[in-house]
Amino acid sequence: MWNEPYLETCCRSALHRLKLSGGNGRPAGLRDDPCLRRLTGMGLAHAQDGTRFTMTEQGQARHRTEILKLAP
Repeated sequence: MWNEPYLETCCRSALHRLKLSGGNGRPAGLRDDPCLRRLTGMGLAHAQDGTRFTMTEQGQARHRTEILKLAP
């Protein structure tokens, strides 16, 4: 049964860009900033001092299942 909140297409893209950015994360203030803030609210990303976003372990797991389509 599906019990995770739905991710809009733009937020799935932001999650993937966050993954591609690696440990450095993505800077705040870019066009995907609203999605990164939404991902932070969902626990999939973390805002570091309001200047950069990094991916959480929960975000890593969601990326694996939703973007890469791998089994959990």
